[in-house]
Amino acid sequence: MMMLKITRRFCLLAAVTWTLASGANARDVTDATGLVTVPDAPQRIVVLTNEGTEALLALDVVPVGAVNSWQGAPWWPHIKTLMGDAAALGTESAVNLEMVAALQPDLIIANKQRHEEIYPQLQAIAPVVMSERLRGDWKVNFRLYAEALGLSEKGEAVIADYDADVAALRQDLGDSLKEKVSVIRFLPGQIRIYQLDSFSGVLLKDLGFARPDNQNVDDFAIRTGKESIPDMDGDRIFHFTWETGDGTGLQAANDVLTDPLWQSLSAVKAGKVHEVNDGIWNTAGGILAARAMLADIRRIYGL
Repeated sequence: MMMLKITRRFCLLAAVTWTLASGANARDVTDATGLVTVPDAPQRIVVLTNEGTEALLALDVVPVGAVNSWQGAPWWPHIKTLMGDAAALGTESAVNLEMVAALQPDLIIANKQRHEEIYPQLQAIAPVVMSERLRGDWKVNFRLYAEALGLSEKGEAVIADYDADVAALRQDLGDSLKEKVSVIRFLPGQIRIYQLDSFSGVLLKDLGFARPDNQNVDDFAIRTGKESIPDMDGDRIFHFTWETGDGTGLQAANDVLTDPLWQSLSAVKAGKVHEVNDGIWNTAGGILAARAMLADIRRIYGL
């Protein structure tokens, strides 16, 4: 459990910020906690998830502060040039509350899965809009965030543009969609076989790709080890690795990729195995990553 100490300075900043925010013209939004009153046109927005940051950027809104990207020091390479002067506020699971208060936001975008424990402290600073979950279809949270910002119409246009790109790629892929594509992630001490209710799973389903039977399930992932390598096969395999910089992720991946069982998989023998980026295919989790994943698929299939 995260132990949080609210200092006198934090309380003062929070009180000032809340006064500023509550004086604005307001409207109601329904989020994971119920009905939330938010400013009509928030100007100083803090966002506390990676996927939420991508949503704001796609809506042409640069937050005054955001949690660090899981990798990138502090931002993912694919968003770095878009983040302007945004302050880095710690990680999703270890938010620096004093820094949040110091920014005097008029709206905070948070997530129940990550921030339920610090919700009272966030509420003391500014109105908080909380999404419910972090995996699966990014569009659910995207629509909530767009509504919170008063940009629902623009949000729908962004989604429509993305859907058009998906439809165009689906058409271009043609018979390639009959391939059963397998999605594998290597982590220290664990291997994940991803299913439909995952970031990559939703996108692959939208494109119309077939999946191996054990992945064609409305669930998140099978957590397993090297003994399940035979269950990782498909007509084509995409794999990615969670690596924090100490080499343990890369070593975990190498242990599998050099294993005779892996070498015996039909996709490996056919030369249809592709290493892709963990941030793009899994961890960033937002619309900009989804667009980058579409670009990866176009490149891999030579389109």
